Amino acid sequence: MSLSVALNTARSSLLTTSTQIAVSGANTSGALDPSYSRKIAMSVSTGDGGVRIVSIGRAADTSLYYRMLDATSRTAASQARLEGLDKLHQTVGDTEDARSPAARLGKLLDALNQYANAPQDKVLAGQVLSQASALVTMLNDAAKTVTTTRQEADAEISKSVSRVNDLLSQFEELNRAVVKGTATGADVTDLLDKRDMVLAQISEEIGVNVVTRENNDMVLYTDGGVTLFETSARKVEFAPTLVYGAATVGNQVVIDGVPVTGNTTMPLRSGRIVGLMEVRDVTTVAYQNQLDEIARAVIDVFDTGTAAGGLFTQVGLPPGGTLRPGLAADIRINAAYDPDQGGSLDELRDGDTNPTGDASYSARLFDLVDRFNAPRGFDAAAGIQTSGSLADFSASSVGWLEARRSGAETDAAYQETVLARASDALSTATGVNLDDELALQLQLERSYSAASRLIAVIDEMLRSLLEIAR
Repeated sequence: MSLSVALNTARSSLLTTSTQIAVSGANTSGALDPSYSRKIAMSVSTGDGGVRIVSIGRAADTSLYYRMLDATSRTAASQARLEGLDKLHQTVGDTEDARSPAARLGKLLDALNQYANAPQDKVLAGQVLSQASALVTMLNDAAKTVTTTRQEADAEISKSVSRVNDLLSQFEELNRAVVKGTATGADVTDLLDKRDMVLAQISEEIGVNVVTRENNDMVLYTDGGVTLFETSARKVEFAPTLVYGAATVGNQVVIDGVPVTGNTTMPLRSGRIVGLMEVRDVTTVAYQNQLDEIARAVIDVFDTGTAAGGLFTQVGLPPGGTLRPGLAADIRINAAYDPDQGGSLDELRDGDTNPTGDASYSARLFDLVDRFNAPRGFDAAAGIQTSGSLADFSASSVGWLEARRSGAETDAAYQETVLARASDALSTATGVNLDDELALQLQLERSYSAASRLIAVIDEMLRSLLEIAR
């Protein structure tokens, strides 16, 4: 080998190694960044015995990455469901709190039984009124919590849609740069990392399917099949509802003119928006119906057709078996029974059946107890049993809510575990291992030193030759 060939070989080795050291240094710096993928300097041997860098690549595992995207979407949806159910759980509390409809109804029935056994006792009559007032307050507050939860879910959907539009705008810019850079042979590895990070953020809000085309060009579809991005971002639209009532129907999310939530042929299947929609349109509506049915039944129990009406009142009460949205928020104590409103505690005992005001009269009170325990019909829209006693129905409502919350909690924990494992697997396959990277740097530094020494030796030999030539 001539000295000139040896010098060219050493120089090419030095340049290649310095590039590899720089790439390894960048890997070390990005080791703690979860969106960073390990970069690799691709080298090839040349015909004259040298070596050169042809491109900078990155570690990638498409299958693991798509699995991580799917896990991210499912986790976001399950977490949104759980947060909504946690808010509704405030209306129930712990079993010892007596905040649930079932607990309040139980206390009211106990007070009514005690009063029926001692109808002359004004204190016991006052306890019935007190428990009835507590039940009204609980139903009013629970209905308000449901409405607030729906409104908050609607507001969060609006925020999610705005975030998706912003992320799609970023994705479009990065995708354009990636396609252009790939076509011209530029290093696009950092751009690919940034684009993947934006895509992961999109998947938190909407489940996505990805198709990669020539020059690393990406096309995004929702997991329901609607085009989300192709060359340019599609518009995601949603009109928030500012004020919610019991009968309010919220608006749906639309992508490029296609509805993707509600009753549609191409619905979203995962992502935070899906979880929020389920809270707003399914869970809270069913629970509101249950509260309204409890309010309707308790009004009917105490309404025995007397001139003063029943202990509970609400204008426009529908016939039995018919749901009246918003009744739980509107139920009140009848003023005729409340001394603070000009009424009389005796009205509950006497009604129209004790005209002489006999203090020991208890027939009407025992009749109310029987009506309380009697089976009745409930609207199927409540999503639980359609017949049974008021106590059975209210207990079923509590059980329904707790079962859904427990299921959501289990699902959220499971999805978080799946996401953690998917992320760990992806990090292992594409991330930076500092121990391996430091070992590689030591090896590259030895190669760099060897090439430097070889160049120094060749330089001395060339100087010697020039001295001889002189």
